[in-house]
Amino acid sequence: MNFDLTSDQKQVRDMVREFAQREVAPYIQEWDAKGEFHREVLTKMGELGILGLPIPEEYGGSGFDYISLALACEELEYVDTFLRVIMSVHVGLNSLALLQWGTEAQKQRWLTPQATGEKIATFGLTEPNAGSDAGSIETTATRDGDSYLLNGAKMWISLAEVADHFLVFASVDRSLKHKGLTAFVVERGMPGFTTGTIKGKLGVRAGNTGELAFDNVRVPLENRIGEEGEGFKIAMSCIDQGRFTVGAGAVGLTRACLDASVRYAHERETFGVEIGRHQLVQQMIAKMALGYETSWLLTAKAAELKNRGVRNTRETSLMKWHACDVALQSADDAIQIHGAYGFSNEYPVERFWRNSRGAVIYEGTREIHTILQAEYALGYRNDKPLSHPQPPAVGYENPELALTL
Repeated sequence: MNFDLTSDQKQVRDMVREFAQREVAPYIQEWDAKGEFHREVLTKMGELGILGLPIPEEYGGSGFDYISLALACEELEYVDTFLRVIMSVHVGLNSLALLQWGTEAQKQRWLTPQATGEKIATFGLTEPNAGSDAGSIETTATRDGDSYLLNGAKMWISLAEVADHFLVFASVDRSLKHKGLTAFVVERGMPGFTTGTIKGKLGVRAGNTGELAFDNVRVPLENRIGEEGEGFKIAMSCIDQGRFTVGAGAVGLTRACLDASVRYAHERETFGVEIGRHQLVQQMIAKMALGYETSWLLTAKAAELKNRGVRNTRETSLMKWHACDVALQSADDAIQIHGAYGFSNEYPVERFWRNSRGAVIYEGTREIHTILQAEYALGYRNDKPLSHPQPPAVGYENPELALTL
């Protein structure tokens, strides 16, 4: 097994690292404390091609593989989670869904400007009364000639106030539960469509999170993604992509906790020695080091399957569950290592903890992933091939672009 990164993958990692360190790291403590979202960050990510990393060049993207996408998410979340959230909703939950499910006309219309960063995209599934239970979605889509009328609301939507395109799920027949779900692209400016911002979040305070409201929003038939009733399949395939970016980002958050803890363990002295000499501190740092390595290995395995276009629901669920749990525990231990200083914003570890707490809830709660993995192990769950298979990574047949596992 060869775990060496290719020159292309290293190039992506270094480019994203340099961007995040230069454009965000010096300011993130202030932005987080004030709860400020800076729209110009999206513009710069688009200019560098980060927002189209795994999208084929024919649609305005950069054509890199999923290892490259994972490395980008790791470097972004190393600086702050809000940067990785952008990748999750814009790339993972929306652009990659259009690549997999959209018609050629839909890809040209929405995917191309998203890949270049000209337009910003997000994803709308969660509602005030429907999270893990997607079959209970209350937003409705009523057919009216060659369009649909959407009514309802979405909650906890990242980039709600700044996105241009929204991949939204509504039911054409609520009695059918998940079989009635249908996917639509809603565009900002459509009459009856409004957005708002949620205040008072525990974490990801430098990111924009909000709500969507639909009051007889007329959505043309050509804005429907897939067929009526295919929305649940589309949403679950989207979540496979979103979970991948979340888990990959958590790898970076764990590394950030490890690096911060190592630095402090060398700086701080108690009883006449660096605290890094104390075995219980070493134990916490050792757990972070182990968690980082195992999380990255699970991420690489999921990425390899994605590169080949193989369904990876089980593997992506496992990596997301494990990596996010590791990040949360690492952040908690990092605060413990920093002692009282870890309880203040003088050091970044309290922000790491606040940011890590959300990831064990969104993109499938820890409990949902526990059930998924148990059902796979027990043989109760077996994935069927998707009607619209995930396309392999561009250029994957070239060994230079592949990580061999």
